[in-house]
Amino acid sequence: MRPISRSALRPHVCQTCRHGIGAGRRRFASQSGSPDLYDVVCVGGGPAGLGLMAALRASPITSKLRVALIETQDLTKAQAWNLEPTQYSNRVSSLTPSSVAFLRQIGAYDHLDVDRVQDYQDMQVWDGQTGSSISFDWSMETSPFEDPRTVATMTENANLVRALLRRIAQSGDENLSLFSNSTVASIETGSDLKPEGPDLSAWPVLSIKPTGPSESTPKRIAARLLVGADGINSPVRSFADISTHGWDYGRHGIVATLALGDLDIPPFPASKRTAYQRFLPALGGPIALLPLPNNHATLVWSTTPENAAYLKSLSTPSFLAMVNAAFRLEMTDLSYMMGMSSTSDISHQDELTWRTQHTALPSQVPPPATAVQEGTVASFPLRFRHAAQYVSPRVALVGDAAHVIHPLAGQGLNLGLADVASLSKTIQYAVSHGMDVGDLITLERYSSERYLPNAKIGGACDLLHKMYTVPGEGPVAWARSLGLGVVDRLPFVKSFLMKNAEGY
Repeated sequence: MRPISRSALRPHVCQTCRHGIGAGRRRFASQSGSPDLYDVVCVGGGPAGLGLMAALRASPITSKLRVALIETQDLTKAQAWNLEPTQYSNRVSSLTPSSVAFLRQIGAYDHLDVDRVQDYQDMQVWDGQTGSSISFDWSMETSPFEDPRTVATMTENANLVRALLRRIAQSGDENLSLFSNSTVASIETGSDLKPEGPDLSAWPVLSIKPTGPSESTPKRIAARLLVGADGINSPVRSFADISTHGWDYGRHGIVATLALGDLDIPPFPASKRTAYQRFLPALGGPIALLPLPNNHATLVWSTTPENAAYLKSLSTPSFLAMVNAAFRLEMTDLSYMMGMSSTSDISHQDELTWRTQHTALPSQVPPPATAVQEGTVASFPLRFRHAAQYVSPRVALVGDAAHVIHPLAGQGLNLGLADVASLSKTIQYAVSHGMDVGDLITLERYSSERYLPNAKIGGACDLLHKMYTVPGEGPVAWARSLGLGVVDRLPFVKSFLMKNAEGY
């Protein structure tokens, strides 16, 4: 934690709150070089940062706070984002029902393009080594006469960002500053410039400059509360001197947008959609196919860097053959195909066709991938990080600035939105009770709500990754198979796991 004066930690309701923020602004307005004062400053304009701004603007309790958001990208382009109805971004997230409820509560869900959003009601998961499987749905808690209950909702990140920006714009521009195309040049601790004014000796003071080359003087702003929503390499976290622990997995995630063929057996009811995930221990991680509208899907395949490079080097037909093989063939067959030369006389598709004739296909096999949207095949490294703490005097961390987890459970964005929901409620509580929103005692309320749940889910994903990257038929594979089978046969255990994963 960054060192600050003892006096800055002492008051529960600070001198600034007693005098009023407005009076402090008037005193500093005439001073040359004095920072502009804000109640909440958020660095980072992704879903977490924008979600916090939208939540604060939506609440009558916090809507009059003076707030600012700083983002290096062009927010006007993000707000004008648009793709053809049959085209989808490869940055897609799975929203749990609790995340959807939060977005509805702050009025952001109404601004989503629902034609680009896809619910799914079932998730099929199985082990490619042992064949053991489990299905996640809410059938154990719903009547057969009810419509299937949603497990999660797929949406493109760009669609969500645009919706949040539109919700923020709807709130008006009073007491709101959006610093788009701007970067934080420096963050330093302020000083007590005038005895009768607000004590800035613990306030973060930020210097903001345009992203591109500029000769203009950086703008200086001071934050009663500085929120870091600025990602894994968070400058806000560095300023607060908060350490992290974690490791790189030595794995890459391959993503792509795929068009799918039809299932051999149509789903019942017809509106039911299914997500698929198969663990591939011999190849370094799981492959997942998550539904999008218009019979499209997003691919997330965790594998070794060498395999990732190989997959990205393949032609489109060969890439599609490898994706389809990953859901259908045995580990030995997949390992062989992953080593095939791209200039071989036998194509990947021919190899897949021949091998599937001699393979007993899993019952839960997904529809075949038939096309790859141009320009969507990409990869990114997989990491685990967790901050030692989420708060420091006048600083709070949310989203990837606080925690980065393995994507196999699709919980990264949901944890960030849960952080934002908790922090916005903490700020509302402070304002309604006359407390300082940046005081450490105030912020501990947020930290105590979010630290353990995030650590629990991050640890569970880490354990699953490690268990399902052990190849072969040894005791670990046996334990995996037994565990999946037991959980799948105990509805109350499965329901408990789903409720924990989905935020209920």
